[in-house]
Amino acid sequence: MSTFERYLTIWVFLCIIVGVALGHLLPGVFHFVGALEVAKVNLPVAILIWLMIIPMLIKIDFRSLAQVGIYWRGIGVTLFINWAVKPFSMALLAWLFIGWLFRPYLPGDQIDSYIAGLIILAAAPCTAMVFVWSNLTRGEPLFTLSQVAVNDAIMIVAFAPIVGLLLGLSAIIVPWDTLILSVGLYIIVPVIIAQLLRARLTRDGTTTALDATLAKLQPLSLIALLVTLVLLFGFQGQQIIAQPMIIALLAVPILIQVYFNSALAYFLNRLVGERHCVAGPSALIGASNFFELAVAAAISLFGFHSGAALATVVGVLIEVPVMLTVVWAVNRSKHWYEASPAVSRNKA
Repeated sequence: MSTFERYLTIWVFLCIIVGVALGHLLPGVFHFVGALEVAKVNLPVAILIWLMIIPMLIKIDFRSLAQVGIYWRGIGVTLFINWAVKPFSMALLAWLFIGWLFRPYLPGDQIDSYIAGLIILAAAPCTAMVFVWSNLTRGEPLFTLSQVAVNDAIMIVAFAPIVGLLLGLSAIIVPWDTLILSVGLYIIVPVIIAQLLRARLTRDGTTTALDATLAKLQPLSLIALLVTLVLLFGFQGQQIIAQPMIIALLAVPILIQVYFNSALAYFLNRLVGERHCVAGPSALIGASNFFELAVAAAISLFGFHSGAALATVVGVLIEVPVMLTVVWAVNRSKHWYEASPAVSRNKA
């Protein structure tokens, strides 16, 4: 992890401050940027999201899908958490905390939008930062790569229906055309572009050109993320200053969600006897979110000024420090994990 990545949380906090300040000092500029959209998709943000996503997707070799069977236990657990547990548990937590317990402390006209943002955040499994988390837990890289590839393949067809279903259950009108357009723009098209670039960079049979290109693109990807945050908080600045507790309240269901899903994935892997080097990344993939897509989808569906956009940004805000605590827990519990009879049998 580079120094820039290691202190990502600090840069995120600085971007929040800068965004809020600029939103108050230059409101006309932010309104102009917000108006640059087609079919409710903001063009400047679309470009920034692509700059974030494509370098990450270039790392993925979808031919790794052929290796899925080697780690079928870990793959099965992670898929169960990502697609059968996480979106639905977040919908429940969002309704419980935002729709009921915290309702008196939140703007009434944004309650449904906050819930929608949390659901969108949980419905997109992380595809990028998990490589960092996996490395920190000495995770099996082939499993991580295979799991991310499988999740991306599933996300192309499952993200929109799951979000649409849960938003519908939450009594929110779903603009299906915009949601499907978001999936196309922020998953399908970047995947195609990334794989074409990867094929071109590896056509000599080595990864030399690929590694050199990724080294140049990675800082650009993080810078694009930070610029996006400045824009988002520029539009949300007045609301944040008026009600500073909103971020803290939105963080509660996200925190519970992360720790619940990471713990569940970790224990299920131990129960089925998967190795620790697979269980660690599985827990982290099961808990983290593809916040680039979530932010983009929330903006596309509900707009820059919406509570949904703010809710997904809160996910970005707490992602790094919270996931680092999960990494710490996974590393510290390795001896306990490997003491399981099921794990010992499979190691033998």
